Amino acid sequence: MSGERPRVAWVTNDLPPHSGGIQQFVASLLTRTADPSTLVLGPAAPADRTAAAETFDASGPWRTRRAPGRVLPTASSARWLTARLAEHRPDVVVIASVWPLGRLAGAIGRAAGAPVLGITHGAEAGLAAGPARGLLRTVARDVDLLTVISDHTADAVGRVLDVPLERLSPGVDPDRFAAEAHAQAAVALRARWGVPADAPVVGCVARLVARKGQDVLLDVWPEVRRARPDAHLVLVGEGSLRARLARRAARVDGAHVVGPVTWDELPAAYAALDLFAMPVRTRLAGLDVEGLGISMLEAQAAGRPAVTGRSGGAPETVRDPRAGSVVDGRDAREVAAALVRWLDDAQGRTTMRTLGPELARAWSWDTVAERFDTLVDGLVRR
Repeated sequence: MSGERPRVAWVTNDLPPHSGGIQQFVASLLTRTADPSTLVLGPAAPADRTAAAETFDASGPWRTRRAPGRVLPTASSARWLTARLAEHRPDVVVIASVWPLGRLAGAIGRAAGAPVLGITHGAEAGLAAGPARGLLRTVARDVDLLTVISDHTADAVGRVLDVPLERLSPGVDPDRFAAEAHAQAAVALRARWGVPADAPVVGCVARLVARKGQDVLLDVWPEVRRARPDAHLVLVGEGSLRARLARRAARVDGAHVVGPVTWDELPAAYAALDLFAMPVRTRLAGLDVEGLGISMLEAQAAGRPAVTGRSGGAPETVRDPRAGSVVDGRDAREVAAALVRWLDDAQGRTTMRTLGPELARAWSWDTVAERFDTLVDGLVRR
């Protein structure tokens, strides 16, 4: 180990300007733990977002090297990674998502001459629960230490793997999401979305994929509107279901599929809501499961109650009943009842404006970063 801090190299296929929970995880830890000795090996930027990639790469003290394309568990990626790791000689290599890049852990560790810390998210817990658990054993075989994001993922992964496990949950920045700091921007977003400034708004800020439950929100919205004719539903994000959900929303009064917001606009998107809802559900015989649910934490940091589904670790984010409700994401009646209940509970929503940020501080990225540094340091000193 050189100096007081270990030299860390990150290997990831998830970096801004790509969107998603893993890229947020990586970016948030980098901004709090990296120093000039940190090397980040990541994917090429999308052709239309090279400027945004350059801005991120220059935003911290680390050095970023971007591959010619995506970073995948292939022979070409292995050659590209190992050449740069052999040159850098880090004290620890961090694989930002063990599935599927853990397949390269053996080659990466040998090239770097260093232990490998592998980070798991929700996908690995899904693999552990299904017939593909052999794949999980393969990708984790050469990892020296594995992190898990929730009690659910720890239990699922721990039943399959004989690898040291440590908790490293994703976090949230309560100060960044403080709603009062984004009040004006929230009004502007509502106007852009075509939502009245004084309407009660239920919203989901997440990838538009089947697990997240935006389709169920559209299913129940006519029933919610019968109880609250002034309410509006806003689905924020991008993903494979965007076009299909937009076609459905066009036939539902008060429903809007508005596309993604930028990273800078994200706090204002939550501030523009009165209630956050993401009725996640586990799919594909357990393979598609919510590892934790960072969106629920961001909503709470913004002082908004959250309705979430019973999938994986998602209920762990809403343990205080004053912070929201946990529902069966497949039960339309239960989802609708929870939405109406919170729309009718003005006092509960007001309480949450103070309580939510307090609860979110237990998930602070600063705390997560300290935990990460401790794990890296311990791995070096073994």
